[in-house]
Amino acid sequence: MDNKVLDYTALTISIIGAVNWGLIGFFDFNLVAFLFGSMTWLSRIVYALVGLCGLYLLTFYARRDRAQA
Repeated sequence: MDNKVLDYTALTISIIGAVNWGLIGFFDFNLVAFLFGSMTWLSRIVYALVGLCGLYLLTFYARRDRAQA
């Protein structure tokens, strides 16, 4: 099953999470906390979505290996 919309959505959300981690690492600035508050229910949803998308993107390895076989 080819679900490109879900793939690109997960990739986009994961990239946003990676940029946030980069901002934290380089400048000690948490963009999610700045926009939504520190550990509010909305910021927790953002963190959870980034984590779920990262886990979903792990399936890319399995799909890539299957496509090459």
